[in-house]
Amino acid sequence: MLAVLLRLEHQLTRIALMIAMLMLVISVTLSFYQVLTRFLFNAPSTWTEVASRTSMIWCVFMAAAATFRGGYMMAVEVIYKWMPARLLMMLEMAIVLCCLLVLGVLVHYGIQMTLRVNSQVMSGMNISMSWAYAAIPMGASFAMVSVIARLAAQLSGREKVGPENSEVLTDEPTSTHASRSKEGASS
Repeated sequence: MLAVLLRLEHQLTRIALMIAMLMLVISVTLSFYQVLTRFLFNAPSTWTEVASRTSMIWCVFMAAAATFRGGYMMAVEVIYKWMPARLLMMLEMAIVLCCLLVLGVLVHYGIQMTLRVNSQVMSGMNISMSWAYAAIPMGASFAMVSVIARLAAQLSGREKVGPENSEVLTDEPTSTHASRSKEGASS
């Protein structure tokens, strides 16, 4: 069951990252086009600013899944360094609960906002504003799957506790971390 969850999460995160990269390329391209039409041709485009902003919103919310998966959005590394190794998993579970609470709020109210603005049209384009707001619940849903998969992998021992590529050493006592920090600061 865990292997299925991790495979599903891996594929969902890949899809989210591909969408985020595509939206970033679209946003940069439209912004460049906007600058060209405004300053080179002296005839600014009316729709590119809104489309660029919308694609950047999608980029940020879809990329959130990968950052949650790596532990980058929920890590304050100094707390991991000060916490005794035996309590790291409890810290991680508390962080996961907080993240799931915030992401759940984003999904709930994001859906409500998306439905509420359904009749509004983006300026300069003939597209419903709900397409922009849909990034909120969609990105938060992808991130929730990532957060759950990360915790499951840590609980099963497949991944270490703490943010990826961190300097946190979980096999040494906390006092050693503090003395190393002081030595590093004095040199």
